[in-house]
Amino acid sequence: MMFYPQEKIALFIDGSNLYAAARALQFDIDYKRLLELFSAQGQLIRAFYYTALLEDQEYSPLRPLVDWLDYNGYTMVTKPTKEYTDAMGRRKIKGNMDIELAIDVMEMAQHLDHIVLFSGDGDFRRLVEAVQRKGVRVTVVSTIRSAPPMIADELRRQADVFIELTDIREDIERVHHHDPMRQPMTHATD
Repeated sequence: MMFYPQEKIALFIDGSNLYAAARALQFDIDYKRLLELFSAQGQLIRAFYYTALLEDQEYSPLRPLVDWLDYNGYTMVTKPTKEYTDAMGRRKIKGNMDIELAIDVMEMAQHLDHIVLFSGDGDFRRLVEAVQRKGVRVTVVSTIRSAPPMIADELRRQADVFIELTDIREDIERVHHHDPMRQPMTHATD
């Protein structure tokens, strides 16, 4: 990984995208270990985690993870999902957090040297380009080792550094022994 010890770093985690990438690679992420890994790379200013939550449900499977992250060093950015009916009459759930993530990146950019984006979404290419013009380095974490690859080619090319998720897997994988502080990972879809 290419970091400098004096760098001010922030993590921006597209929750559903990272979950889908890890699931495609067949492992669970230990968010405590992930935070420790990147805290050791420089001055970690913030770690943002973005997810949509199903509303009108007594219990969301994401709730324990969201609460745990909230108490353990992450800044949670959530909004309720919207349920709608598509043109074919099918019920769909929409929970896109791209705008929230993009606004936070743009607002934080002036206080940072290095942004780590956990997403493979090609829509973020312009965002990455915009913060690079402000002098901020951008590392993108995703995977090309899934079928199909989880990272859009244009995003990978735009990033200063691309970190393949499988390359840091042993540093961030949840070890499967009983530990009450490790929450099972489940995720709402976009």
